[in-house]
Amino acid sequence: MYSKLTPPSHCLDCPHVHKSLLGACPVSELAQVAQAKSYQVYRKGQLIYHRGSRPGGIHCIHGGKVKLSRVTADGKEQIVRLAKEGDVLGYPPIIANNTYTTTAVALTDCVVCHVPRCDFLSLIEQNTQLAHSVMRLLANALHHSEQRLLHLAYKPVRQRLAEALLLLHELFRPADEAASFSIPVSRDDLAALIGTAKETASRLLSDFRDENLLRTQGSRITVLDVEQVARISMQYE
Repeated sequence: MYSKLTPPSHCLDCPHVHKSLLGACPVSELAQVAQAKSYQVYRKGQLIYHRGSRPGGIHCIHGGKVKLSRVTADGKEQIVRLAKEGDVLGYPPIIANNTYTTTAVALTDCVVCHVPRCDFLSLIEQNTQLAHSVMRLLANALHHSEQRLLHLAYKPVRQRLAEALLLLHELFRPADEAASFSIPVSRDDLAALIGTAKETASRLLSDFRDENLLRTQGSRITVLDVEQVARISMQYE
């Protein structure tokens, strides 16, 4: 699908720029980014970057969805974040002068723009608004991580599944909110997202299906009752 989708040469023409981190940049700086950036097409399941490697720049998602995960001490994958069009990846280790703490893999076919590290750091040095935006994103990421740790520790698996379904529903929801759609997610990824075994995730999905909360067809899930799923996700609070 995305192999034929080429990002516009100028970032100002990108439909996602104003909701991305680079939306804080004026036209002149976006022109600098456009000259320096490149793009890459990734197929579903393809590695974008690996935990422990050093970032060469930031990654701006032009099309598709990406999962960020890490492998636990017992060898299980744990998804820590899902990203979509307009999201920027890889900036925390650049700011910290560190290596990637997660592995990024294409959850669907993707088109990702790459802005070199030196150009990104130059933008931060010359643009106070961008620097503030980066700080806000880092603070929000820290808050999200803290909340996720609490939920994994104390929230029952059924409620975590409901929360994950809401997250996926929002991630894959088309621009036309009235359009029907399904969520393409494997049972392995769903289990890695809620921190449980694949068998447990599959059993709970069957329970939700029996309660007419969702419909499944292969690896695709359609949420039928968003409000009830939302209520389930908050029952432990």
